[in-house]
Amino acid sequence: MQITSPAFKENARGALANPDLQKALGHVRLGFIDKRQKAVDALPEFDALRDSARAIKDHALAHLDLYLEAYEEKVKAAGGYVHWAPTAADARAVILEICRAAGARTVTKGKSMITEEIGLNAFLEKEGIRPVETDLGEYIIQLRGEHPSHIIAPAVHLTRDQVEADFRRAHDHLPVARDLSEPESLLAEARRVLRSQYFAADVGITGANFLVAETGSSVIVTNEGNGDLTQILPRVHVVVASIEKIVPTMEDMSQILRVLARSATGQDMSVYTTVSTGPRREGDPDGPEEYHVVLLDNGRSAMLGTEFQDMLRCIRCGACMNHCPVYHAVGGHAYGWVYPGPMGAVLTPSLIGVDKAGHLPNASTFCGRCEAVCPMHIPLPRMMRHWREREFSRGLNPAAQRYGLRAWAFFARRPRLYRLAVSLAIPVLSRLGRRRGRFRRLPLAGGWTRHRDLPAPESRTFLQQWRDRDAARQEARP
Repeated sequence: MQITSPAFKENARGALANPDLQKALGHVRLGFIDKRQKAVDALPEFDALRDSARAIKDHALAHLDLYLEAYEEKVKAAGGYVHWAPTAADARAVILEICRAAGARTVTKGKSMITEEIGLNAFLEKEGIRPVETDLGEYIIQLRGEHPSHIIAPAVHLTRDQVEADFRRAHDHLPVARDLSEPESLLAEARRVLRSQYFAADVGITGANFLVAETGSSVIVTNEGNGDLTQILPRVHVVVASIEKIVPTMEDMSQILRVLARSATGQDMSVYTTVSTGPRREGDPDGPEEYHVVLLDNGRSAMLGTEFQDMLRCIRCGACMNHCPVYHAVGGHAYGWVYPGPMGAVLTPSLIGVDKAGHLPNASTFCGRCEAVCPMHIPLPRMMRHWREREFSRGLNPAAQRYGLRAWAFFARRPRLYRLAVSLAIPVLSRLGRRRGRFRRLPLAGGWTRHRDLPAPESRTFLQQWRDRDAARQEARP
């Protein structure tokens, strides 16, 4: 996937001017926010479960090496194979080797953000292997040659009319008179096309919501059942997961499940929670002949012990972006890589560098909604602020911004000088902006006024008003 994060501002301007995208994004609140709130309100112990889920993941991260080794032993004991992949290139090479050994020409895939991260589809196609996405949203964007705009709803940026047009273009067998005006008819059409692919594929590739050290199991959470068909019908099942997906026990996994679906889609539980442990055993009615797990690091271990370690608690529910006003305005593609929204604004700089992704944490309003709804209590605004600090310390900001911050810091460290400067500037700005109540252009504020008006200040500073109110309260006391 081409990284366009450095062009976030240009991407955002294009998104704001896209009427189809703006129409599609209008459904996010109805589709996610309200449903989540109803699900949370119906579970009195939800906050206690969040605390428990955070503790489970913190414990797993503190002993990550031990649990990963225990997981590997259990997978081997069940007849599976574990492949360690320090980088995305290593993961791609391992998967290619498995596919070639199986003689695979076609592979089916369940929805997996990790395979998006490593650019697996384009890589396999170059090697002569056709990947077929089986999640409905992923299938739609594969037809369009796009990448996901959301981590749980990949095609949330599209309208129904756009999807119908894509199906009529790509499905040349589709009769012109076939009615595709309802979501159910679109789903039935996709199901009809995909069914044959499950049986044709020699390899099925899925991600994993959890890896359970106690049993050597991989767990996927879906609503369509495509993940089950992807891992049961082909001869070879390949699980691709990042190392932080590990949890100690099945009980730990079940606790986190109680906050996952509620935070993601407002369901008590997703329709399917599928646990896979090794290949088919003697007497099993179905299942793969081979079971492989590719464990990807790709920068995660470098986050351990840093101010960004808390990001590794993320369970990819999407709640942060569902509640983010910036995401609501520009959608996921504007972020320019795999992970959008607040979690992407923290994770993307960690994985590809703040020099490429510095615009993302700077796009946040720091309203705090993302942290408030995160089921894992991840302090996303604090970590975005850390990335801003690193960007500034490395001199990656525009020169005008760096000098402006230094000038502000000079005054902020000198309270008397700061109060004097503000007391002189505020009345002048208030008088100049009195007629319109706002400024369309203002020297030294072009970064703001190029895109929005700046409200004119009150005639007195905040400190002056506070002092007057405090004096009034003192006088009112008996």
